[in-house]
Amino acid sequence: MSGLDWLILGGTLLFIVGYGTWRTRRAGESLDGYLLGGRQASWWAIGLSIMATQASAITFLSTPGQAYDDGMRFIQFYLGLPVAMVLIAVFVVPIYHRLKVFTAYEYLEGRFDRRTRTFAALLFLVQRGLSNGLSLYAPALVLSAILGWDIQLTVWLLGTVMIAYTVSGGTRAVMVTQQGQVAVIFVGLLVAGYLLVHYLPQEVGFTDALRVAGHQGKLNLIDFHFDPTDRYNFWSGMTGGLFLALSYFGTDQSQVQRYLTGRNITESRLGLLMNGLLKIPMQFGILLLGVLLFVFYQFNPAPLTFNRPVYMDVAHSEQYGPRLRELEREHVTLFEVRRRATSRLVQALQTEDPTAIAAAETHLQATQAANLGLRQQAQQLLKQARPATEAKDTDYVFLTFVLNYLPQGLVGLLVAVVLSAALGSAAAGLNALASTTVVDLYKPRRPGQPELHYVRASRAAAVSWGVLGIGFATFAARLENLIQAVNILGSLFYGTILGIFMVAFFLKAVGGRAVFWAAVVAQAVVLTLFFATDIGYLWFNIIGCAVVVGGSLLGRKTAQA
Repeated sequence: MSGLDWLILGGTLLFIVGYGTWRTRRAGESLDGYLLGGRQASWWAIGLSIMATQASAITFLSTPGQAYDDGMRFIQFYLGLPVAMVLIAVFVVPIYHRLKVFTAYEYLEGRFDRRTRTFAALLFLVQRGLSNGLSLYAPALVLSAILGWDIQLTVWLLGTVMIAYTVSGGTRAVMVTQQGQVAVIFVGLLVAGYLLVHYLPQEVGFTDALRVAGHQGKLNLIDFHFDPTDRYNFWSGMTGGLFLALSYFGTDQSQVQRYLTGRNITESRLGLLMNGLLKIPMQFGILLLGVLLFVFYQFNPAPLTFNRPVYMDVAHSEQYGPRLRELEREHVTLFEVRRRATSRLVQALQTEDPTAIAAAETHLQATQAANLGLRQQAQQLLKQARPATEAKDTDYVFLTFVLNYLPQGLVGLLVAVVLSAALGSAAAGLNALASTTVVDLYKPRRPGQPELHYVRASRAAAVSWGVLGIGFATFAARLENLIQAVNILGSLFYGTILGIFMVAFFLKAVGGRAVFWAAVVAQAVVLTLFFATDIGYLWFNIIGCAVVVGGSLLGRKTAQA
């Protein structure tokens, strides 16, 4: 990056973090103030905080790559979210506010028993602790690519900054800084989208780009075909996605803590509904960036693999380097063929000549298949050379465009987008982990201590979870596409947690013993299905919830018999 990029990046992050820290410098004097910001947040601040907590660096690094590779069908993952926001606003928010709880799991002890509360809290801690590691790994990719640093060194550097930032000001610091982070994110996305269209050939407009993407199968928004092994279709989004959203926003402390800060029920509800209205358009825009990247690289040279750090390492090896460089030369030659084929398709679409369109599509599909074959050969070669490193491509697509094509100054802005998202999401997750650890595990075993004692314990818990997150982040390179990995991880636990809360809210006759053992069985079933079957991961949210609810009812009947 240039000096101007560093100035913009550093100035943006320093202002956001510095302003948030200054505004909340006295937030840690009480447990209520440190964990929930004194419960004084307005609806728009809650809505922005909810969105920023979801929008981690993974969103802006991995989601465009997901669309580049697989088209727009990932949007179906979010179809159930608006419905979930309405249901949570109607049924869940009033309960949490009436009871004045610090965490979602605190409610479970009064409804069932401490054992059930502890089990649900532990499931959340495992899931969110691992997810925070993924959220930390994503921005480390950015800095390691820019600076050429070792990825593990970068993870530790960013993790240390994240811990210090979160521990200093608690929830209010997180929420105040997230407002600035969301502003930077939206500006950066608009700039990136404009430049992607601007950099296309003069004769190719935005509409032409969408038509080319559509003829290449990238505008596959909605699929009504039912297939339980297919991760993304209308049915999995409206059912599995709905259950995942209900669990994430209704029982995951990283989100519940956002709207527990509201000054009243109305403010919390409006914050949730704001997220329900804006989340799908936001994700649509990010996925559209990935589709535009696909079209952009039909007219501009794309690397054989976007994972350049691994590629450069292997290209210089004596054993694998010659073959990799040979594939690179074939790839460069094929690009010219693919570019001309895409140009002919654009011309045919503009003249609306069906014969010409069919001929151009056939030629382009052949070149795309040949290009995919070369890339797969390269991926296999990279895996042979570096078995311990997953040579992922899609997580680097957007980053490659930013670093190679944006002018000075804008590179710093787009990197600030990624790091802002990382700070906002990771800080909120770490804050929630600390809250749950102290309120649900530590405080019940050490009651009656002064407020300051629990605040200090919360800070110590944040440091501990931050270090564990750093440790998991060092293994994240071995996982699949990050945006899928973080959602798969959530789906392994969210169904069981949601089932516990569904029983708590709606099945008043069921007691703690029945729901506890049903939850244990449900978690075992979900993990077994994950490792032994090919079921799409969104269905695990329904299965886990159904087993808890059904098992609880069965356990109640057995106890009565």
